[in-house]
Amino acid sequence: MLDRVGGNHGYDAGRLAEILAAHAGRKGALLPILHDVVGEFGFVDDAMVPAIADALNLSRAEVHGVVTFYHDFRRRPAGRHVVKLCIAEACKSRGADALAEAAERQLGIPMHATGGDGAVTLEPVYCLGLCSLSPAAMVDGKLHARLTTERLATVLAEAGL
Repeated sequence: MLDRVGGNHGYDAGRLAEILAAHAGRKGALLPILHDVVGEFGFVDDAMVPAIADALNLSRAEVHGVVTFYHDFRRRPAGRHVVKLCIAEACKSRGADALAEAAERQLGIPMHATGGDGAVTLEPVYCLGLCSLSPAAMVDGKLHARLTTERLATVLAEAGL
């Protein structure tokens, strides 16, 4: 039986301890640990923060600050599909707001949300590195550039959304 700890989601505390031990003594280990945690569990449960902070001799506030600063360190499980829409300046200047509104309508959820059925997460990101090809999105890890609302609708439909 797993030693499960944590809020509503729970996590395998033994596996977290293994991740922390793998980075013991490593300088600048916080980001690699958080990447490993997200890779293993899909998110960083708030209940994990004290153990991570203790292992690195950091305050809980320091760990929480890093988790909440970087968009890749989600604090709740993502949906089975993840749609990331770039809302940085280049994309915004070429129609990202209209894309966001269209995605919210088509998916039936607002930005920063996961649908109640857990099918999809819609989230803004602040750069996908496709500024010259904006506006851009990432759907299930695949980049899409030069989007229009019509093209985004097609991309989402092809992903089964």
